[in-house]
Amino acid sequence: PSWELWRTLPPPSGESQFWGSHLWCKPQKVAVLPCEILFPAWCAPSVMGVSICCLRILHIYAAKGLRAHTLAAAERMKALRRLDAKEHRGKTPLLVAVTARQAAIVHDLIQAGADVNAVDNKGQTALHLAATYGYTQVLIFLALSSPPSHTSFPGHTPLHCAVLAHNSLLREQGRQALPEEQHRELQQQSRELESCIQLLVQTGASIYSRDVKSNKTVLHYTVQDGNVSLLRYFLELNAFKSKDFVNNKAHGNTALHMAAALPGDKNQKEIIQLLLEHGADPSIRNLDNDQPIHMAPPGKAGDQVRHLLKKGKVTPAFNSCRRNARS
Repeated sequence: PSWELWRTLPPPSGESQFWGSHLWCKPQKVAVLPCEILFPAWCAPSVMGVSICCLRILHIYAAKGLRAHTLAAAERMKALRRLDAKEHRGKTPLLVAVTARQAAIVHDLIQAGADVNAVDNKGQTALHLAATYGYTQVLIFLALSSPPSHTSFPGHTPLHCAVLAHNSLLREQGRQALPEEQHRELQQQSRELESCIQLLVQTGASIYSRDVKSNKTVLHYTVQDGNVSLLRYFLELNAFKSKDFVNNKAHGNTALHMAAALPGDKNQKEIIQLLLEHGADPSIRNLDNDQPIHMAPPGKAGDQVRHLLKKGKVTPAFNSCRRNARS
């Protein structure tokens, strides 16, 4: 029953060695799936042969950006209830399309009924992948179809993934002797990730969500990598709405503890000042009974940090959070 459809679809470009000298080889029937699947004669009658010839084709079309072919194949796979079939890495055609940055195909597959919450072998959903890669156009379609606070890979929300990716780019940009072309490319990727972060927040992603494993929020992630631009953005978003946001603990440490322990980071003083201005409490102790001032490194840089923390005062609006932060 599937032969007439597949016969009309040419193999993807560059796959001639895969499909042989003819467009399609003579089919033979294999009763492996609930319905009859037809595949080339050279394939062994096995689950692997069925997977490669009949399921992988939709993944290939999605990856190649062949929209018309993807639509035709998706219609057939939907009828066979195999629209979300996975390849060897656990990726559905939708996940492949997201990774390949094929926004139009992502839209088409969602409209066809693809599961936007499907995960690959690493636990990544389509939203996690788009957020990690900074694919804004892809994210637009996904954010309207899936909850942006969905937690998966591994215990992260898509917002966590985007922030971690942005941190990674900043570390790359900080490398010395970086070629000018690569530097410009990293800057562009950084801007795209910032757009993704803003889009996620606008569509409902919570800045207060915690990483399931480490209990960190986006505030902890920005501080631990000295990411001033994102730190400022999240602090302004909070704008004293949550008294505990700045003083939340992750493994016993507040963001101020993390900032004080930054190893000679050029943004350390600015980060500490920002946190103090937004209500960070320098008197809170961690699990080792240390206050942020005890986390400062030795030497001149540490002396400057200790000076900032000694004169830092908790604003009246945040006095009530001390009791909650210590609990």
